[in-house]
Amino acid sequence: MSLRSLILVADDDDLLQAVLEHKLTAVGYDVALADHGRAVLERVGLLRPALIILDAMMPIMDGFEVLRRLQADAELRTIPVIMLTALRREADILTALNLGAVDYLQKPFSPDELIARLARYAPLMRKQA
Repeated sequence: MSLRSLILVADDDDLLQAVLEHKLTAVGYDVALADHGRAVLERVGLLRPALIILDAMMPIMDGFEVLRRLQADAELRTIPVIMLTALRREADILTALNLGAVDYLQKPFSPDELIARLARYAPLMRKQA
C-alpha cells in the first residue's frame, strides 16, 4: 500500500491525462484517471483520493454536477477539488468556487503552476494507507 497522496485527474483529453500523470508521479503523487463525470464519482467512492483535479466540460456528467454531488455527500465533501478547465467566464469561475472547488485554473495552463498550487493544499490532503 502507498503512503503517498492519491490524486484523481478527471478530464476527457487523453493527452492532458498523460501529461498530468507524468508530472504528478514525477513529484511523488499517485494518480488515478477518469474521463467522464460518472467515472469520477465511481472512482472517488472506491479510491477516496486526497485531491481531485476536475475538468468542467466532460461527457456523461459535467464537472459542475460532479461538484454538486460531491458536496451533497458528507464523506466526500472534504476532498479538495481544483477545477482545471477551458471555461473562462467569471460566472463559471464563481459557480465552481461556490460549489466547493478550492481553486480554479484555466487552460491552457502551466503544469508547474499546478504543482505549485497543489503544495498549498497539502495540509488538506490525506495520505493513502
